[in-house]
Amino acid sequence: MSSLKKLFKWEKGRQLSGYDKMFILGSKWFLLFDVYLLRFREGSEIKPHTDKIEKGNHYRLNIVLKPAKEGGEFICDNSIYESKRIKLFRPDACQHSVTKVIRGNRYLLSIGWVCGV
Repeated sequence: MSSLKKLFKWEKGRQLSGYDKMFILGSKWFLLFDVYLLRFREGSEIKPHTDKIEKGNHYRLNIVLKPAKEGGEFICDNSIYESKRIKLFRPDACQHSVTKVIRGNRYLLSIGWVCGV
């Protein structure tokens, strides 16, 4: 699906685990990057995984806009930086997950880029 067709429309997340993503902005030229709004509804979670890429180093900055009332915690083996609302990590190099959202919805802005391509 072309980027323009995905723009500002909710679609199922890659891990098929109940979360939704909305494409906001991205580029596959010069600087490879993407920006998504992610929505985790009650019952959604992401099992531990890594996001393999063919070349370069993948970085992701997740900014929690609205935490779930219960659950929905980000877990990462080796974050570069992590606070209550900001998560900077290498999804290609460290295992990461999100615990099951028990109550409420969780929203975050996710900005990813690849260096060294």
